[in-house]
Amino acid sequence: MFPTWSRFTDRHPRLVEAALLLLVLAITSRQHADSGPGLAAALPLVVAAVVPLPWRRRHAGPAVVATAVCAAVSVGLGYRLSLALMAPTLVALYELAVRAPQRTVYAYYALVLAMVVPVALLAENEEQDWAEESVGPVFWLLLPVLAGIAVQARRAYLDAVHLRAEHAERTREEEARRRVAEERVRIARELHDVVAHRMALAHAQAGTAARLARTRPDQAEEILGELTGTTSAALRELQATVGLLRQPGDLEGPEGPGGPDRPGGSGEPLEPAPGLDRLPELVAAFASAGLPVGVAAEGAQRPLPPGLDLTAYRIVQEALTNVAKHAGAGSARVRLAYAHDRLTVSVSDDGGAGRPPPPPGGGFGLIGMRERARTAGGSLRAGPRPDGGFTVTAELPLPVRQEAPVPPTPEQTTEPSGEPR
Repeated sequence: MFPTWSRFTDRHPRLVEAALLLLVLAITSRQHADSGPGLAAALPLVVAAVVPLPWRRRHAGPAVVATAVCAAVSVGLGYRLSLALMAPTLVALYELAVRAPQRTVYAYYALVLAMVVPVALLAENEEQDWAEESVGPVFWLLLPVLAGIAVQARRAYLDAVHLRAEHAERTREEEARRRVAEERVRIARELHDVVAHRMALAHAQAGTAARLARTRPDQAEEILGELTGTTSAALRELQATVGLLRQPGDLEGPEGPGGPDRPGGSGEPLEPAPGLDRLPELVAAFASAGLPVGVAAEGAQRPLPPGLDLTAYRIVQEALTNVAKHAGAGSARVRLAYAHDRLTVSVSDDGGAGRPPPPPGGGFGLIGMRERARTAGGSLRAGPRPDGGFTVTAELPLPVRQEAPVPPTPEQTTEPSGEPR
């Protein structure tokens, strides 16, 4: 019933407004007809009290004052003060309570009482006692005030709920866009690492084989065989990464949803995510391309978490790829320094006779390495060395190892009685 009535009022607001005004006019007219000098004498006052009501939404305060003046004049002429006589004032006061601050509403409420109650007491209507003329209006006028304030509070609550819902929707959309942007950057970084590393190796191997083709054909043939393996590995990794993007499920890889080392599009499992244990294989690949790489480790080596192990490996891989592509160096060095709570990975080259490496911050390789280090909670520095060459240094946090408790010596072991054995 109520939803139907609400839809009807929304579709026909003018019809509903006219019906309300006619109802108020009929109620007030009936009260004037049953008391005092009669309806004929009060008809102008009745019409004057109803006329301001169509403008009560825009001018609620003046409408309340106008209807209260008409009611006070009617009471002064000898008409009985009742709820029906004050119906126009009640309607205007309710509209004011719905729209105005509570302090304003109570001020108008007190003003209406001050206008009507003293006139009713001075009129000395014999049909009413003093309690009905003084106490009755206090409660009659309080009803629309409380009802209007309650409706205003309800509307404010609903508006707040709608605002919170809209804010949550906007926040959800912004979060989705942020995650999409982060995923695009991660995919671009993975593709760059896979393609750039393998292609740089293939380019270096092809160049070395071309130089040795005439002087050392056996060694050139061996390098060409390794070149075939390099390009095949690049195709496999690229196929696995692109195939993963075609997966309908939300796979969890070592670096989050859809990691590069999950099953590819063909459904076949891939090899485990690379880590520092594959560093000899990486060094051998660069050596075959004509770039000797020395590896040095300092401190107590220990297994790394999978994500951190992959990050360290990718940084070394990308740094050596940059050396092979840009530096023209004769050799490179990888240094792994294990501390209590930090792993320092340093890759440097001797500079060689080729063109200098790109400045820090330039190119996608350095950007990707910085993003990887930052994702792992560490930092990365890159810049030229004072004695020539270029150095990339990454500091990655390590989980702090808990020291195992030292077992008590036989001399410290005691019996339950407290006596030593």
